[in-house]
Parts: sequence; C-alpha cells; structure tokens
Amino acid sequence: MWKIDLPLERIGLEACSLTAWLYDGIREGLPAVCIETRQANAAMKTMLNKTDRDDARALAQIMRTGWYRQVHVKSQQCRLWRSLLVARRTVLNECGPSRNVVRAILREAGIKARHSKPCSLRRSRARTGADTVIMALVEPLLAIMAPMLREFGRLTKQVLNIARREQVCRRFMSVPGVGPITALAYRATVDQPDRFRRSRDVGAHLGLTPARYQSGETHSGQGKPMRCRARPHGSL
Repeated sequence: MWKIDLPLERIGLEACSLTAWLYDGIREGLPAVCIETRQANAAMKTMLNKTDRDDARALAQIMRTGWYRQVHVKSQQCRLWRSLLVARRTVLNECGPSRNVVRAILREAGIKARHSKPCSLRRSRARTGADTVIMALVEPLLAIMAPMLREFGRLTKQVLNIARREQVCRRFMSVPGVGPITALAYRATVDQPDRFRRSRDVGAHLGLTPARYQSGETHSGQGKPMRCRARPHGSL
C-alpha cells in the first residue's frame, strides 16, 4: 500500500489504454476517479504550453473544481471476458483469407468445399491426393489452418463454459435467437446495469442512435433504422 502524507480527497485519472489497470490498483486504498478524455482535453487546451507538468496541473484543477464527468471502469472480470471474445474473433478472422484461398484452389479441381472444419479439411486433402499440382498448393494452407481451427475451438469452448456458469447469460440465452456469444458479449459490455437510470440509455451507451437530419425547418429521420456510431462513450 502506498503511504502518502498528503490528504487526498480524490485522484483524477484520464482515460487511456492503461487506465483500467491503474484504477484497480489505486482504488485498493485511494479515492481514484476516471474522467472523460474529451472533456479533460478541452480543459488542457486552455494551458499555454503543452507539457507533462501543465497537463498534471490541468487535471488537478479539473478535480478541484469538479468540472469533469466520471467514466465507469468495468470490472476486471468483464474486461477479461471482452478480451476472450476479441481473441476468438481475431482467430476467426485470420482463418478467413486462408479458407477462401483453399476454396478457390479446390474449385480448379472441381471440388466445392463448403466448410472449414477439420473433418472438411481432411476430406479435401483426401479428394485432392491424386492431383499432385493442386495438392502442392493446398497442403501448406491446410497445415496453417489446422492449428488455427484447433485453437479457435478451444476459445469457443471457454466462451460456452463461461456462458453456462453465468446466471445472467443463461437468462439471456432463454430469449429466442440469443446464443452464448451474444449473451456473454452483452454481459461484458453492460457490466453493472444499475448505472443506467433508464433502459433506453443502454442503446445510447452502445452507440446506437437514430439517423436524423435537421436543418432549419427541415426535420426528417423518424422511423428510420438505427445506425451504429464508431464507438461507445462513458466506460472503459
């Protein structure tokens, strides 16, 4: 535990890539608050010189006056769940180009591969065994895809095990059309539902806003489908 002789009412942290890790450590014994980045940047622009010392002084002034908006820092468990989903999606995306190339090469031999599962890869290898030219092209790609698909299965199994253990995810999966991936992703994104005053605030938090155009007396956009913005705000 850090020992500081100064009385500290609150400690301000600007949201960044390491804020969650720092926040967890500081909150063990000190009153830490994570503040919104754009608002802190607007306050720092009032300083004449851009230096680390001036930035620290601007953050201290923000915390002293209370002119800040606190950002919710998700729990470590939810952050790990999100990392698991990102890792699974990354492996799946990396398999895509190799899978498409294998399908294109197999079509030259009159073979149409419909799946990228290991059983389908073995079947494709067996069917192209007589064609040495096609096999020489396909075999390196199949050798690359086999361990990627194996690790993808391991990551998927972790997601399924977590979704089965989590009571909230199990309730989500009782809704028709909601599977373990969607349930865990929503659970990790919302984290603490009591931080939202109204249920419709969740859509705004996720970046879902209705498409609208307004200029003078022109006002259109009601009834149009929802449009997803670049990234959600107000949490890490």
